[in-house]
Amino acid sequence: MKIWDWDYAWEVLPILAEASVVTLQATLAGFLLALVVGLLFAVGRMTGPAWLRWSVTGVVEFLRSTPLLIQIFFLYYVMPEFGITLDAMPTGVLALGLHYGAYCAEVYRAGLDNVPRGQWEAAIALNLSPWVTFRRVILPQAIPPIVPALGNYLVALFKETPLLSVIAVLELMQTAKILGSESFQYTEPITLVGLFFLAFSLVSAALIRQVEKALQPRAGRRT
Repeated sequence: MKIWDWDYAWEVLPILAEASVVTLQATLAGFLLALVVGLLFAVGRMTGPAWLRWSVTGVVEFLRSTPLLIQIFFLYYVMPEFGITLDAMPTGVLALGLHYGAYCAEVYRAGLDNVPRGQWEAAIALNLSPWVTFRRVILPQAIPPIVPALGNYLVALFKETPLLSVIAVLELMQTAKILGSESFQYTEPITLVGLFFLAFSLVSAALIRQVEKALQPRAGRRT
């Protein structure tokens, strides 16, 4: 009995490559949503009236403290009871974005807290509006130090995409399981899926390092 069938591996490789596009789409869309949601959560926890800060804190802690799988099930199977019905892919992206947005919020908050208070005071002295101050003064200083942490969540989110198979999103893992059930050969498709995940994770890590270098202050690069 052969442990590895190269002919079968080459046969299923194009099918898995096509499924990897779905995985990439879910990862990138979910991460972009997480970046936006995380920033909104962080700002909501740091500014505004007390009721807003406590409400946002409650939402963030709920999302961080409950399993992603439960959240996916809730959005896909429970929300239709309240009149909100989404297809499987948008539901998966929304679940990934909200879940990891809660984690990104803590990273953003740490970055914003590290910006010296004097930067805000200087912006007020220059009569800059809060929006301009936040966008042009605070964020450019807060983002570069937290890029590695955000990048870690990108890789982690990518590895969570197999959970979307529970709502019938045909990503890499679900496709591999279907191929294995049809041929009763699981070694080749599952191994190839692992290699896909490894390759994508390494590429993501390399891109994050490039972004980190690009955002470093010029003075820091010269030293």
